[in-house]
Amino acid sequence: MTAATSGNKRRIGGAPRASGLPEPIWLEWLALIGLLGFGTWLLGVRGVWGLLLNSDPTGLTLVIIVIFVAASFWAGQRARELQQQRAALHHAIASGRRDGDGWAAAYWAALAQRPTDADAPLDMLMEQTHGPHATAWWVNGIQLKLGLLGKVIGFSILAIQIGHTESFDATQSQALLKSLTSGLGIALLTTMVGLVGNILLGLQLTRLDRYADALVADTQRHGLAHGAGRDEAAAEKNA
Repeated sequence: MTAATSGNKRRIGGAPRASGLPEPIWLEWLALIGLLGFGTWLLGVRGVWGLLLNSDPTGLTLVIIVIFVAASFWAGQRARELQQQRAALHHAIASGRRDGDGWAAAYWAALAQRPTDADAPLDMLMEQTHGPHATAWWVNGIQLKLGLLGKVIGFSILAIQIGHTESFDATQSQALLKSLTSGLGIALLTTMVGLVGNILLGLQLTRLDRYADALVADTQRHGLAHGAGRDEAAAEKNA
């Protein structure tokens, strides 16, 4: 085997070509937020937000909305960070380099040291790519739980009002109906807002998880290719 052929083989095995530019997940998030912003404005024009907030004296609806907005902005910041790390990985694959300050470079450096625990580099990479998402998923579940709490409070108000009613004559019917409507409104509105927030935030977090999975897979693939090329070069040198 000639030196040129051997060098070409090493380049093919050690530095695979990038398959394309990284997916613009941050732009996807911006597009989603733009749609949500338009929907928010449209609901505000039609008076839906005023109805929701005024119909819930417990304030749980407002709490759920604040949690959703804060978590969505965190998801946007996380999407931007993942895209930057994917771009750094793409640049490393295209140039055939393994140094740098990104998560992938740290993973490759840990592999090169051949640690006693072979899973330690991957565990470190997974903590960087997926670790913060666990807390975000917990926050996403909080929205649903707050909605269910609102349902419990609403039906509790219904039960209390009915229990305090001594008679169902015509003079008390209007006041009773108003109290029952208030309790039922709390139960339904908080549950609805919690469900919608849970679905929309879950959509964002699922996309982040899948993007992080692709980042880990590409990082491992490039690291294994470099490892195979290094072992082949060592075998040829010994031969």
